[in-house]
Amino acid sequence: MSNTKSTSDSQTARNSPRGNKTRTEKKVADRPSPMEVLRNARTQLAELTGRSAESVSSFEPTKDGWSLEVEVLELARVPDTMSLMASYQVDLDPQGRLTGYRRVRRYERGRADSHRPGGR
Repeated sequence: MSNTKSTSDSQTARNSPRGNKTRTEKKVADRPSPMEVLRNARTQLAELTGRSAESVSSFEPTKDGWSLEVEVLELARVPDTMSLMASYQVDLDPQGRLTGYRRVRRYERGRADSHRPGGR
């Protein structure tokens, strides 16, 4: 076997569009999509708390990854408007792995919030 084939293959890899990715392009390509982050965050929070997430009310990228506010049913009541809900602040790394969470408030499902600055 000659070295011509391996040299030719390595040149092809370097000259192909995929072989020329910069570090920045590779980091962006390695980062999950926002929908993947949302799905993973809900799953991870459910595993940790034992409660399923009903909705995501806030979602934004941060310098350290992602930050979400997730609404969770904490106590089901009848009628449903009296059920106890909670908002959790969830932090994730750039790959979408949960790095921390905390409950930021509890409320009855049927209660409207008084206006708070920043939408929280």
